Amino acid sequence: MKSKAILISVLVPVLATGCGRSKVEKEAEPALPPGAVPVAASAAPTLNNGVPAPLPGAVPEAKAGPHEYVGPRSFAPVAKSADPSVVTIYTLGEEQEPSFFSRGKRGTRAAKGLGTGFIVQKDGVIVTNDHVINGADEILVQLSDERRLPAKIAGRDPRTDIAVIKVEGANDLPAIALGDSDALDVGDWVVAIGNPFGLSHTVSAGIVSAKGRGRDDVPLDPSGYYSFIQTDASINPGNSGGPLLNLKGEVVGMNSAIRGGGAQGIGFAIPINMVKQILPTLLRDGHLTRSALGVRIRDARDLSAEDRAHLKLGDQKGAVVEGVEPNGPADRAKLEVGDLIVAFDGQPTDRSSLLQWMASTAGVGKTVTLRVVRQGKPFDLSVTLGELKEPKRAARPRAAPRVVDPEDDPFVR
Repeated sequence: MKSKAILISVLVPVLATGCGRSKVEKEAEPALPPGAVPVAASAAPTLNNGVPAPLPGAVPEAKAGPHEYVGPRSFAPVAKSADPSVVTIYTLGEEQEPSFFSRGKRGTRAAKGLGTGFIVQKDGVIVTNDHVINGADEILVQLSDERRLPAKIAGRDPRTDIAVIKVEGANDLPAIALGDSDALDVGDWVVAIGNPFGLSHTVSAGIVSAKGRGRDDVPLDPSGYYSFIQTDASINPGNSGGPLLNLKGEVVGMNSAIRGGGAQGIGFAIPINMVKQILPTLLRDGHLTRSALGVRIRDARDLSAEDRAHLKLGDQKGAVVEGVEPNGPADRAKLEVGDLIVAFDGQPTDRSSLLQWMASTAGVGKTVTLRVVRQGKPFDLSVTLGELKEPKRAARPRAAPRVVDPEDDPFVR
């Protein structure tokens, strides 16, 4: 039986086509585009991450030898510091109800939703999953002190499943600290807080099981941008939008999806760095306008040995250009089919999904530098990004999370 991915509140699709090859192999040096800057083959981009200071009362980090197990003495300090910033989100809307007796006629019925969120600004700005508030006509936020306050949508981005709501009339709410998800390592301890099945402020703990889980690992909306943190911390329907915390009490992820029918030790969280990157834009504009390179790409690791040899890729990782949009940004910069993009503005792009994310959030009209390898020869190339034309998306029908059977419907909140 094939596993299902389940939304618990849940980068441009890559088309898999073969790289074109000439029947006549030539060993001549590849021609570089105008303006390209050759670089030494050994020059590799690097990415440095800052380390935030620990919060008061956080679990101290212990030092251990190479074969000595060291774990936290208690997760209580993490839970105690973060819990006041975690909220329960109730939604009310309408959904279509099918009629079994009248063809083509549908009625409507009230649809109630339940999810989690966390306060990121003391003036009432709360981050949650987009699927928690999708289709809601009314939103009510319950704070840790059991006060219930109305809220409105401030911004949303369905493709990343990130949404921002704002509590009306708030001015001194307890905001939580946001950490650095790039600094996480597989095996690090993490703590999840949420409202599984309506059991408010439930705390569970586990480890980071994996990083960078994408569309192939979590079969959700194929048009989405995913790079999930996988964790074995217990997560269930109702945890959607809740924080995943490190031992410093900082948010490193937003719990969003589970695989299978419930808490099976396989949960997925959106990295908090993705949230931090688009949060200012969502608050300012209410939505995200994506930029674009104007290329169709795929992971170099997915190519056949024959294709890799033809393109002289060796063991290099990156995004291989499979198609170039006519008169688009990449076409104007003279990128070609078969080029390997290994860095975007100095940041490595060892996966095509990572390049999609960077290119789509850099900004329309911004000029960026790509590190490109063409037939084994690396060079830097400047490209001015265009605007990504987003397809129109119909609102997904809502469903009451505590009624739908996960085995019957792969998408439940």
